[in-house]
Amino acid sequence: MPQKRVAAIHDISGFGKCSLTVALPIISAAKIETAVIPTAVLSTHTGGFKGYTFRDLTEDILPIAKHWKSENLKFDGIYTGYLGSKKQVSLVKRTINLLKDEGTLVVVDPVMGDHGKLYAGFAPDFPKEMLTLCESAHIIVPNITEASFMLGEDYLEPPYTKEYVESLIKRLAAATGAQVVLTGVCFKKGEIGASVYKNGEIFHYLTEREDAVFHGTGDVFASALTAALLSGKNVFDAAKIAVDFTVLCIKKTLEENSDRRYGVNFESCLSDFMRILE
Repeated sequence: MPQKRVAAIHDISGFGKCSLTVALPIISAAKIETAVIPTAVLSTHTGGFKGYTFRDLTEDILPIAKHWKSENLKFDGIYTGYLGSKKQVSLVKRTINLLKDEGTLVVVDPVMGDHGKLYAGFAPDFPKEMLTLCESAHIIVPNITEASFMLGEDYLEPPYTKEYVESLIKRLAAATGAQVVLTGVCFKKGEIGASVYKNGEIFHYLTEREDAVFHGTGDVFASALTAALLSGKNVFDAAKIAVDFTVLCIKKTLEENSDRRYGVNFESCLSDFMRILE
């Protein structure tokens, strides 16, 4: 069987485990070739670091995609993450249309906010633009904040009722036409997990919540989900694997008591991830 290949479209933070420095090793650990289109290069991620450098690569996105197309490169998956502007969203939509074939799985992680707030630099109307990118996807991976904002609704604090989560996920699926893997779900204090909606079926998977917040765990989750999907897992099993792997990475990092700005020690957990996928 030919090796599968995914195009990952994210920024690169030279230090701090997130975006491409997470996506590339996790997906590669699943024995999937990972080609990258970097949207920006930063010296560190923006969470907790000051004075970081930033180089915008917006103008390189489409030329890279066109070059790949001219070389007749084929992709089993396209996986997008943080995009810093409406222009990047527009260019990534064009890139997806250029590179995808009938069998290409498109996964969009609409990274733009958390805990009821948009990330710095995003205007209030940015979620509407991101919603148009989600319409290009087969599977989208928003958190509760992102899902709420894309639907034009106020964010609600957890814990949530199943009725609320299921209403949110169904309405987002209807708005985008995509299968939805919703993260940050909790129905009672002390738990965390994901909910999945596919073809009228809803699956909830929650586990014990660790009392810690690390940058980049959303990227760990979405990358593990993408790797599992391209390894042949269905979306329900892939979401369970992604939850378990992310929690394992958090627990491993807490054992080491490292600076939380640095992200999670997912590297020490890759052998476990590879075993799960077999």
